[in-house]
Amino acid sequence: MQPVEFKDLPGLIGQEIGVSGWVEVGQDRVNQFADATGDHQWIHVDVERATREIGGPIVHGYLTLSLIPWLSEGIFQVNGVARALNYGSDKVRFLNMVKVGKRVRLRQKVLAVEPRAGGLSVKTECTVEIEGEAKPACVAETISVLFGD
Repeated sequence: MQPVEFKDLPGLIGQEIGVSGWVEVGQDRVNQFADATGDHQWIHVDVERATREIGGPIVHGYLTLSLIPWLSEGIFQVNGVARALNYGSDKVRFLNMVKVGKRVRLRQKVLAVEPRAGGLSVKTECTVEIEGEAKPACVAETISVLFGD
């Protein structure tokens, strides 16, 4: 994990800040996400039908997107932060399907750091990669607001 000081964040603009470890997205996680969101489309949760018709169940796109904050915890630590807030996302694209049972990881790059509401708005490009595949699952620009101590 790369530690950085709050005051040094602007110096990271344009830099890749790291890559997370791999994590397997299993059927249990997919089913739990379906229960939490009400999205029980067969391509995600009906293993037999999905296997028969499309070669196996696929992970929800929004589940893939929702893994970004968790995966980023292992990449990047900012020292001197009192609190951090998720401000939102700009461009989000789902470029490739993640088959259930595949492993994904996150690659992050700092795109912008700007003053906002007494803190710093940090925009990162988040690329969720699929093990063994050239095309990523998702590319999203996420924005967090960090407030110094």
